[in-house]
Amino acid sequence: MNEVVLKADNLQTYIGHHHILQGLSFEAQADAVTVLIGRNGAGKSTTLKTLIGLLPPSEGTIVFNGMSIQGKRPYEIARMGIGYVPEDMGIFADLTVEENFKVAKLKEDEATAGRLARILDLFGALGKFWHSPAGNLSGGQKQMLAIGRAIVNDISLLLIDEPSKGLAPIIIEALIEAINLIKEECVVVLVEQNFYMASAVGDYFHILDDGRIVHSGRMEALVDDEELKSRYLGISKSKS
Repeated sequence: MNEVVLKADNLQTYIGHHHILQGLSFEAQADAVTVLIGRNGAGKSTTLKTLIGLLPPSEGTIVFNGMSIQGKRPYEIARMGIGYVPEDMGIFADLTVEENFKVAKLKEDEATAGRLARILDLFGALGKFWHSPAGNLSGGQKQMLAIGRAIVNDISLLLIDEPSKGLAPIIIEALIEAINLIKEECVVVLVEQNFYMASAVGDYFHILDDGRIVHSGRMEALVDDEELKSRYLGISKSKS
């Protein structure tokens, strides 16, 4: 079995008075993409926000590379080697693409410059708009920028929330290719509603329902399980 890079155990997370995560537990292994899937409101985005420290859990533990990280501030968690791409992408629309990367970098060294070069090779459109305001980019280009900023630093875990949301099929294909390359460099935990994309990049899956993990396994097993997809994801055979 591959090394466990991230282990969440019995997470209890509230938003106001609403009890969102109710004993959520899962693991993410090295050299793999772990996909969190489920219906709207199941707690997927809350899980990522809890992992990165934006919504500290009231109970439970989060262990990353053998270190406990629950209770730490988001910037502390980021500096430990976790990148995060929120659902709204979180780019600075008034800054240029270049300035967005400058803000994101933790270091200005040779290793960071090398990672940036690889990012611009992976997402060629970003170089073309290097001096343009990020707000002028297309939806797909903004998503590329958001992912690029998250991996420009030396990270070993990347959390991505709904990268395909609102994007055209051709852009989704490009993101699939990119994530399959990124997972060679770091562990990826992905929240994704688009089952085609989830199945194209995922190695393991965890289905969330009412703030809990209700089913887990290898992605190829879920692809073939019509009853499970229909029960928890609302995917009929004709849609899968």
